[in-house]
Amino acid sequence: MSCGNPHETPCTEVLDRVYGYLDGELGDLDCAKIRQHLDECGPCLREYGLEEAVKRVVQKHCGCDPAPAELRAKILVRIQEVRATIEFAEVKRSSEGPGGCPPGTSGAGAVPR
Repeated sequence: MSCGNPHETPCTEVLDRVYGYLDGELGDLDCAKIRQHLDECGPCLREYGLEEAVKRVVQKHCGCDPAPAELRAKILVRIQEVRATIEFAEVKRSSEGPGGCPPGTSGAGAVPR
């Protein structure tokens, strides 16, 4: 995922490290970079909010017990799948012209889907 705007810390790096940020596993400098990026980047802030919500739900329902490694791995795989689906849809949408037509076409005379 990328918002398309340049940042000191790239979107992909922020999203790859968001769990470490949430868990307080990053150093002060890394935390500051991620915080700055989240302040500047709406899409990453929304993704961070989703990750934070997932963590709260798991923590609430698992009590004080840490989530089993297998569950965490399954959840992370599913999040990556959803993220890839969203990125694919965004790329596809941005490559289409007006009305879902290929770039360079106006859509005039097109048969509705």
